[in-house]
Amino acid sequence: MALADLAKQGEDSIVNLSSIAERQQISLPYLEQLFLKLRRADLVTSFRGPGGGYALQREVGQITIAEIMRAVDEPVKMTRCGGGDHDVGCMGDDRCLTHDLWDALGRQIVNFLDGVTLGDVVDNQIAKEMMRGAAERSEPEVQDAPSRQAAAK
Repeated sequence: MALADLAKQGEDSIVNLSSIAERQQISLPYLEQLFLKLRRADLVTSFRGPGGGYALQREVGQITIAEIMRAVDEPVKMTRCGGGDHDVGCMGDDRCLTHDLWDALGRQIVNFLDGVTLGDVVDNQIAKEMMRGAAERSEPEVQDAPSRQAAAK
């Protein structure tokens, strides 16, 4: 993610897009389009001239990943339905059997990303929390569950 690269350079750093493009292996023209959208959303500030580039407009802890995705027009969409209307059908006027499942998943992802900041990504905080949670879940249960055979009787 290009904005995470910018954030990793330091909150007060001015970074040129060609260095981000090289590190992230993203085409410079595409990156220029993204940063134009990010600037319009007041997420970054541009500086012209020698030594120019981009800097974050706000602190990394104040910018959410969902906000970034909205700024660059990247919807989180789990269904093939058109539009943002949750009642629009997947197959003509009809909704597929799993429509509500995938629609709800998309909303959960957006809610999750609204709680993740750019600072969390740069500090790898989400992965650390997931590893802690996985370690807690892998601890043996205190009580033994009834056997399946006993439950089947």
